[in-house]
Amino acid sequence: MNKKLHTLKYLFFDYFTAVLGWSIFYIYRKTYIEPLKFGYKVPLELAEKYYYGIIFIPLFWILLYYLSGYYKDIYRKSRLKELAQTFFTILIGSTIIFFTSLLDDQVLIYTHYYNLFLSLVIIQFTLTYIPRVFITSVTNNKIHRRKIGFNTIIIGGDRKAMDIYQKIENQQKSVGNKFIGFISILKKDKYLLEKNLENLGGLDNVREVIEEYKIEEVIIALESTENKEIEKIINYLDDKNIVIKVIASMYDILIGKVKMAHIYSTPLIQISHSLMPIWQEQTKQLIDFGISLVALIIFSPVILFLTIGIKLTSKGPVLYSHERIGQFGKPFTLYKFRSMYVDAERNGPALSSKNDSRITPFGKFMRKAKLDELPNFYNVLKGDMSLVGPRPERKHFIDQIVEKAPHYLHLQKVKPGITSWGQVKYGYAENVDQMIDRLKYDILYIENMSVYVDFKIMIYTVLIILKGRHI
Repeated sequence: MNKKLHTLKYLFFDYFTAVLGWSIFYIYRKTYIEPLKFGYKVPLELAEKYYYGIIFIPLFWILLYYLSGYYKDIYRKSRLKELAQTFFTILIGSTIIFFTSLLDDQVLIYTHYYNLFLSLVIIQFTLTYIPRVFITSVTNNKIHRRKIGFNTIIIGGDRKAMDIYQKIENQQKSVGNKFIGFISILKKDKYLLEKNLENLGGLDNVREVIEEYKIEEVIIALESTENKEIEKIINYLDDKNIVIKVIASMYDILIGKVKMAHIYSTPLIQISHSLMPIWQEQTKQLIDFGISLVALIIFSPVILFLTIGIKLTSKGPVLYSHERIGQFGKPFTLYKFRSMYVDAERNGPALSSKNDSRITPFGKFMRKAKLDELPNFYNVLKGDMSLVGPRPERKHFIDQIVEKAPHYLHLQKVKPGITSWGQVKYGYAENVDQMIDRLKYDILYIENMSVYVDFKIMIYTVLIILKGRHI
């Protein structure tokens, strides 16, 4: 599966239909609405307003579709949900266009405004939805015929695991599960499921299995004697970018926990990873990119000054880069202005402290105003980091933290940030115990994530820096 190419298909047709839709709507206004006002046939001329529309209207629609989350999970689309999502997005977009661009149109009677609005909605919806539903139908058909599949493992190896495997495999229309193997919980000589699937090991190596086989979906199918392990397994996998499903009991079905994605699929509970509404997730990414780009441009004279200052005050490179662990446990290279002497960690990784002798005099100046972290904006542009999120740590320290506080792994559900609630409330941590104390603030942030909270943290960060407080 080529996810990028598939996304480009939707993007291309959405852009093309936006251009076509605006052109048809413009011609309709000129050939039908305006003659009613003036009482004579108006010559069709492509005026300045048309060309502005051709440039900006398609970009507006693409932005709106992006914010609605349409391009987020392109292989798991329901045509019914797609219909509703497309309609409501276009209804909102058409309302914005109407009040910003069409309300000053000259019309004969007031009801012609309703005509304009309805025409815009109908034209845009029809042109947008037809190619969308065609692409989605072709994709779904390939999934049903098992030409496209999502690498899947089952956790559990006995009767329930066997039942769920057989039910999914025997469905006339596949829902996309391509079984790679199973993970066992209890050590046994034999498992029922090993007749059909390969035993990939125990729970201890499930994370390595997910990485090695590029697993996209995990189905938890434990026996009643193993149910106490479910919460542990979910916590263990919560930081991975995978779909997690659990066998539903009749009680779960009756209280409404089970939501059917496909009418012919096996009833399973899907564990949600969503920490924010989809429109806020997309808005957060847009804000991250926009502010980081502007910050790098505005602070370019400061960056030049810091570059010269580092070169003149100590030997070594201007930038300091090393590996940190990001979202879903993926490593990335973090960039900062070098604030320590070269070979500061020749005796091994160590956290910095307030009176750290490894920090250069110019480095202390940079750190006080957090100027050493300006290159982090580049990490945000690359998509490795966010403006707000738990600070990224090195694997060396993460391993130590997890030994004492396993729930630290919950932080990897989100992108690490330049600033965080933990830093605002606690500041820098000088040892692992302090990192664990700071952890509660970052967990609190994750449980209350929103664009509003992000702005509050950014404002507090700026105020703290202006006051000269070290964070």
